[in-house]
Amino acid sequence: MSSSSNYYVSLLKLCCDSQNQTQAKKLHCLILKTITHPETFLSNNLISTYSKLGNLAYAHRVFDHIPQPNLFSWNAILSIYSKLGRLSQMQQIFDLMPFRDGVSWNLAISGYANYGSSTDAVGVYKLMLKDAAMNLNQITFSTMLILCSNCLSMDLGRQIHGQILKFGFGSYVFVGSPLLDMYAKLGLIYDAKRYYDEMPERNVVMCNTMIIGLMRRGMVEESKCLFHGLKERDSISWTTMISGLMQNRMEREAVDLFKEMRLAGFTMDQFTFGSVLTACGSLLALGEGKQIHAYVIRTDHKDNVFVGSALVDMYSKCKSIKSAETVFKRMTQKNVVSWTAMLVGYGQNGFSEEAVNIFFEMQRHGVEPDDFTLGSVISSCANLASLEEGAQFHCQALVSGFISFITVSNALITLYGKCGSMEDSYQLFVEMNTRDEVSWTALLAGYAQFGKANETIDLFERMLAIGLKPDGVTFIGVLSACSRAGLVEQGLQYFESMTKEHGIIPIPDHYTCIIDLLGRVGRLEEARNFINKMPCHPDVVGWATLLSSCRVHGDMEIGKWAADSLIELEPQNPASYVLLSSLYAAKGKWNEVAQLRRGMRDKRVKKEPGYSWIKYKGKVHVFSADDQTSPFLGQIYAELEKLNCKMIEEGYIPDMSSVLHDVEESEKIKMLKHHSEKLAIAFGLIFVPPGLPIRVIKNLRFCGDCHNATKFISKITQREILVRDAVRFHLFKEGTCSCGDFW
Repeated sequence: MSSSSNYYVSLLKLCCDSQNQTQAKKLHCLILKTITHPETFLSNNLISTYSKLGNLAYAHRVFDHIPQPNLFSWNAILSIYSKLGRLSQMQQIFDLMPFRDGVSWNLAISGYANYGSSTDAVGVYKLMLKDAAMNLNQITFSTMLILCSNCLSMDLGRQIHGQILKFGFGSYVFVGSPLLDMYAKLGLIYDAKRYYDEMPERNVVMCNTMIIGLMRRGMVEESKCLFHGLKERDSISWTTMISGLMQNRMEREAVDLFKEMRLAGFTMDQFTFGSVLTACGSLLALGEGKQIHAYVIRTDHKDNVFVGSALVDMYSKCKSIKSAETVFKRMTQKNVVSWTAMLVGYGQNGFSEEAVNIFFEMQRHGVEPDDFTLGSVISSCANLASLEEGAQFHCQALVSGFISFITVSNALITLYGKCGSMEDSYQLFVEMNTRDEVSWTALLAGYAQFGKANETIDLFERMLAIGLKPDGVTFIGVLSACSRAGLVEQGLQYFESMTKEHGIIPIPDHYTCIIDLLGRVGRLEEARNFINKMPCHPDVVGWATLLSSCRVHGDMEIGKWAADSLIELEPQNPASYVLLSSLYAAKGKWNEVAQLRRGMRDKRVKKEPGYSWIKYKGKVHVFSADDQTSPFLGQIYAELEKLNCKMIEEGYIPDMSSVLHDVEESEKIKMLKHHSEKLAIAFGLIFVPPGLPIRVIKNLRFCGDCHNATKFISKITQREILVRDAVRFHLFKEGTCSCGDFW
């Protein structure tokens, strides 16, 4: 080997290190000019250089000009095709090789294994067993074990294990680690544990692999024993334990172990920080999350995209959306995970409009969404009841192919259900190739919210018939459907079956459904008895539901009990005062109404104002009662006056019980005329073209007078009017409402 060849080889190494292909080509030219017949050693290094720089054509050209390629030459060119997945060319070269060693065989096996041709990889391995067993080594067996893990091939894996023992590689730790991993991934954790215990020598890599396998199977105590018994631990050992504890819902222990790791002085990587921040988010441990954030800033990971995304997620789950925004804006690098974390954070914290906006911003930055991102933004559209934008995302799902992902389809079913388009929701459900429990529950919840009790119950029974297991959310839909349809006995039977037949422990939402079920039909004494037998007191929604039923049925005694309980639970919640005021007003007890209002003023309790909004040509138009801000007021009030005259001719009588003020009847009629939902409907009649439904959203519950008036309006104008209030959907058509006047 000449000194000039050594000199050129050192220069080629510099080209590889700097990834400078242009300099490599210049150096190649210089070699050809200065050396008439380059040594095979130098040519082999040229092949390796071009291989590392990704220039297959130049590498093969050098190989073709070697007069007598040696084994290293053949392996060098074989390696390129193997690593690039050019499998047919790799096989051709392998077949042409005049002689082979263990490297040659391993390159052919790994080429097939890494690019999905497992059958061919096994074929080469069997040929090696037959013709070149002397070349078997640790790399051969390690590659085959990884292949068995990826293919989940138990029979092949056991055969490979037998051959490892046969050829004397059973005690090699390099083989032991992938063998343990294979058994763990195949679910044979006890085989993995037995092999681990029988190993005469174990290194930290094997121990870490064993911990991972145990954690995957939920064997947390065994993992802890193994971890605490280790004489030697590295950063991966600690990170593996923290990640495993977090994945097994032991977030508090994960955070505590992170603190121990820090005190022990181990280096933390992005996976350590990612796992512990996820644990903090699940625990809503904002204080500890902030401490870890401060520690991240003092390390080299403050600009790491993985850690940044975990911080955004942690702050979002801890309801600190401003901090999440700050972290997100300061990130120097963002990927689809980062954008999705911020989008989901907005959605989780009730900022659905911001979630939709950030999706568009992500696309402007050239970042393509994945199925989870698209499903999340569709869910935000569902919360906004924004059918127009949701339909656009539906088109995007079709074009991108993400419609085949069950998460996206489920989100679209929910979207159409929440927007009142049950036909579209059902059609999408029917077209799905595969459905899970979430798919059925999403459609079921849509029917329930729309008041379609028969469809809800039929869907639930079909779900049970095909063997799907309902969850708590499914039962909320079924029970609420029974409540809205007045199916009391059936609802009580379903509630009882939750625990007896399905093993589901009721949560406050389920108890509230039963309170509503009994209260709606006036069985208030039964509702009170039910509450007294509950394992815990109702939450705010439960008491408010009972109080609302007492207002409807005029039960002062139970209503007062519900109101006092609600005020005790949340003194600043205006619902108790408003509903009790309504109950007093309906009985003409204006002194009590005045006393309640004084109490609200003294305690600085503010009633939530009612708003209704309608979307037209991409713009949201918001209205409040007696609104004076809209630029279309003249047209709207004129339309309402015209409608009012026609309604009276049709037999409309204003419902005075909806006015909670002790004023003259004429003043009450005037106040009823300009409720926010009536203004929004009038706007829709003026601007939404005939033939299209008018879609209105209201933040509070529909008042009785507006509900009755809207039935008359739908009949007079022959328009479909869809109103989504705080409780459910109301589809008004030809003088009737889909709720059957039961809401």
